[in-house]
Amino acid sequence: MSAEVSKPFDHKHFLAHLSSRPGVYRMLNEAGEVIYVGKARNLKNRVGSYFRASGLNSKTLAMVSKIQNIEITVTNSETEALLLEQTLIKSHRPTYNIQMRDDKSYPYILLTSKDDYPRLGFYRGSRKRAGRFFGPYPSANATRETLQVLQKVFKVRQCQDSYFNNRSRPCLQYQIDRCTAPCVKAISTEDYAKDVHYSTLFLQGKSNDLVKELTSNMETAAAKEDFERAAVVRDQILGLRRMQEDQIVANQGDDADIVAAEVLQSYVCVHVIYVRAGRIIGSKNFYPRFRLAEDEGELISAFLSQSYLGDDKAASIPAELIVPTVLEDAAGLQDALAYVAGRKVKVSMRVRGHRAKWLQLAVTNARESLQAYVSNKQNIYKRFQQLQDSLKLGSMPSRIECFDISHTSGEGTVGSCVVFDENGAVKSDYRRFNIKGITGGDDYAAMEQVLDRRFARLAKGEGKIPDILLIDGGKGQLTQAKKIMEKFHLPEIQLIGIAKGVSRRAGQETLFLLKDERFKEIVIPTESGALHLLQQVRDEAHRFAITGHRARRAKARKQSTLEEISGLGPKRRRELLRYFGGHQEINKASESEIAKVTGISKKLAENIYEHLHNS
Repeated sequence: MSAEVSKPFDHKHFLAHLSSRPGVYRMLNEAGEVIYVGKARNLKNRVGSYFRASGLNSKTLAMVSKIQNIEITVTNSETEALLLEQTLIKSHRPTYNIQMRDDKSYPYILLTSKDDYPRLGFYRGSRKRAGRFFGPYPSANATRETLQVLQKVFKVRQCQDSYFNNRSRPCLQYQIDRCTAPCVKAISTEDYAKDVHYSTLFLQGKSNDLVKELTSNMETAAAKEDFERAAVVRDQILGLRRMQEDQIVANQGDDADIVAAEVLQSYVCVHVIYVRAGRIIGSKNFYPRFRLAEDEGELISAFLSQSYLGDDKAASIPAELIVPTVLEDAAGLQDALAYVAGRKVKVSMRVRGHRAKWLQLAVTNARESLQAYVSNKQNIYKRFQQLQDSLKLGSMPSRIECFDISHTSGEGTVGSCVVFDENGAVKSDYRRFNIKGITGGDDYAAMEQVLDRRFARLAKGEGKIPDILLIDGGKGQLTQAKKIMEKFHLPEIQLIGIAKGVSRRAGQETLFLLKDERFKEIVIPTESGALHLLQQVRDEAHRFAITGHRARRAKARKQSTLEEISGLGPKRRRELLRYFGGHQEINKASESEIAKVTGISKKLAENIYEHLHNS
């Protein structure tokens, strides 16, 4: 059976009966796993190109050597093939296809439409919500910067409805002239609607129309001797002019994404510049995994297909995509983009003027970003080698896991686990643990619980075994780690503790190494890359733990202590607060006083009193 499976794929027989129509092909390995998905205008010619005698690069040859079967789906057109290809890539995630790591949805600006004083706000998610959407924007920072500009110039509210509906006096934003206080009706709905209209024109990219309209309104107000109103409009115009000076405005009204790519060794970088209404609003680097990437054209085609083709991608497709090289499948890609977007989309490969400048900027950014990225990767690899030498390990470690605990006086305790390999941080393997059932502030018990939960998963076959377990702490925390390693029979994992030294300064940490069942203090020179690596991993674990702790603490503080009491629903909580007037008075009350409240039984009063005073 094994000899039969290991036979090379009979491509000659397969190609002899293969159709010449458009379609999609799936290459499978010995285990039946899809390792590559491709599309073709002519299936016979495209699949046959993988088996020619010469001209294939080493990466393609490595893939072809693993092929044991090829499955074919014939389509009516190249466009259908392109769309099906992306569906199959997302479904199977083949090893040799481009792997996009950033799958977050794009952020938008949402203008609500259900009340007299609409709200502008940051939004990410389904666009089925009522309101008007502007965007998408390349990043959360670009979105928030735009909202800040609008808040300064037009003062449309950005507060949450729950906050807005419960104001009895203007908030700080009104005091610093960033809001017109619609919460207390300090501005009429008519004047507020004008500010919303101006904001809408700005978000639509109609800056010239907006300035003309504002100028006309200023002149009208001045003619009526309403100089106060004229001064307000003048300040809005000045704010717009000042903002436009900081932007590159080249082709008013057009949306475009400029995409450039760079390939260096086994690394690739795609840099995208986002232009909306002729204005550069941001840019972003992508470092996808693409084992078959040989040139920028192949990389860009794969990137565009995966980034823009999909049921949820229509809104993110601009009117024009500008690329620096001729794409073989440009026509099919353009048709597929138009099909998904429901409108005409242009793929431009030869551009002039301001678009050529944009393109050159994207090419430069892709090249420099990739060089910095590769340099950092190589630097981390050297640090792993130096760590092997410093610790006198038999082989170079390939995976470090670091654990840290964060809390505030025992409140909201959170444990973190971060992972580094020779390429840097492996963020997909990061984990947080909410600690429960321990005495507040007991770091040893918290560390024991985190490690027990982490390696219990490993015992079930989930996750990978680290080569080094780095603990942010001293001998106490290491003792807990040693106990867990013995429990799960993992003696091969090297335990290291990194504790703050007497001075508690970076570079003067105390390192402990478990060697021959004993914790030995070791010294690594402060200039050593090995120490820098341990510090980097420890700092990342610390950051990740603090972020989780702050989120948990903030959530707990938003929640009333009364909500944690079993049997005390919203109606009874309201009765309690109405009777006593607030939480402080409830805390001071005795069991008998609590039992006087309507709906509170003697047993429930005992539970409330016990919960409040035990807390």
